[in-house]
Amino acid sequence: MAVASVRELWLERYASQIGRHRSELATPALIIDLDVAKRNIASMAAKFRELPASLRPHIKVHKCVELALLEVEAGAVGIACATAWEAEVMATGGIGDVLVANQVVQPDKVAKVAAVARDHRITVAVDDARNVEQLSRAAGEAGSQLELLIEIDVGMGRCGVRTQEEALPVAEAIASLPHVSLRGLQGYEGHCMLEPDRDKRIADAGDANAKLIAAADYLAENGHPCADLSGGGTGTYYITGANPRITEVQAGSYLLMDCMHGNLVPGGFEVALTVAGTVISRQGNTVVLDCGRKSVGIDFVTPPLVGVPDGEVRFYAEEHCLVDFAGTPLLDIGDVAEVMAGYGPTTVNLHDVFHIVESDVVTDIWPVNPRGAGPSAFVTRG
Repeated sequence: MAVASVRELWLERYASQIGRHRSELATPALIIDLDVAKRNIASMAAKFRELPASLRPHIKVHKCVELALLEVEAGAVGIACATAWEAEVMATGGIGDVLVANQVVQPDKVAKVAAVARDHRITVAVDDARNVEQLSRAAGEAGSQLELLIEIDVGMGRCGVRTQEEALPVAEAIASLPHVSLRGLQGYEGHCMLEPDRDKRIADAGDANAKLIAAADYLAENGHPCADLSGGGTGTYYITGANPRITEVQAGSYLLMDCMHGNLVPGGFEVALTVAGTVISRQGNTVVLDCGRKSVGIDFVTPPLVGVPDGEVRFYAEEHCLVDFAGTPLLDIGDVAEVMAGYGPTTVNLHDVFHIVESDVVTDIWPVNPRGAGPSAFVTRG
C-alpha cells in the first residue's frame, strides 16, 4: 500500500464525524471549539503587542501543526516544543523557527534534530558540554547548523546548570566547536506556575527572571553575549513577558485552557478543549460517562463537567467518569456531556485527533501529529 499522510489517514477514519453536532459524536471525543481557540490566540497576541517580550508558544500543549500555524500567523516568533519528533513535525509543517526547549541526548533524536536543521532554523536547549559536542558532531555529519540555548535552573530543580559559573564551560564548548552557535539562555520558572497567591507568584517569578539575567550578564562579561533569553509560561506570561531583558515567553496552555490553569491565569482566556463522553449507566443519583483516565488528563485537579452545574464529578476510573447529582440527574442514558481537561497536555496526548468544532458542528479532523520514532509526518498503511 502507498504511504499516506497522517492527516489523510485520520480524515478517512473519522470522516463520519464531520458534519455532526458536538452532542452527536462517537465518544470519547477530544473537541476543540475553534471559535474559542481563535479568540484565545487573538487575545494573547494582543497582550504581547503591549509587552517587550515576544511570544513563542510551547506546542507540547496541543501538538498540532494547524494550531501552531494560527499562532504564528497571529504574531508569534516561532514555537517551542519538547521533543525531536515535535520539532520535525512543526518544522516540516511550515514553522520557520523551532526551539526544542529540552535536552536532546538520545542518539536517534540527536540525529533527527541535526537532519531537520539542514532546511530549518532549529534551536536546542543544552546544559552539558558533552551534549554540545554530541550535537556539533551530528550537525557536521548532517551538513547543518544548530543554535543552542544554555538552560539555567532558575528554581525548578530539573534540567539546567545550577549556577552561572557552571554555564561558562558550556558556552566555551559552543564557541570552540563547529556547526553549533550560542543563541542565548533558557530559564523556565515552572515552579511559580501553581502559586495561587498572585503577589508571591510575581515575586518568585521576578527572582527567577533575575537569576536568568544575571547569568546572561556573567556570560557576556566573559565574552559570550546572549541574543535571546527565553522562559515563562501561561501562568507567568504577564510577569516574565513584562521584563525588558526577557526576549521571548513560552506560554502555551492559554490556547486551549484547562482546569489547572483556569483559576491562575489573568486575561479572560476561555476553555476551548473538552472531552465528550456518553452516559452509559444511570444508577440512582449517579451517572457514568464513558470518558475515564484513558481519555482525560486528571493531573493536579479533578476535571469537572462543562455546562452541567448540578453534576459533581466524584471519580475517574480507566474508562468511566462518575458524576453525582444532589437530586434527579439531569443526564440520562445516551446523553452526551463534556468534561474539561484537568491538564491539557496530558489530555491531548491520550488522543490521535481533535474534532474541530465551529458553531457547535464538527467541520474538520486535525491529527495530534508528533508521535514515535522515525518519519513522524507520515505513516505506512499496509
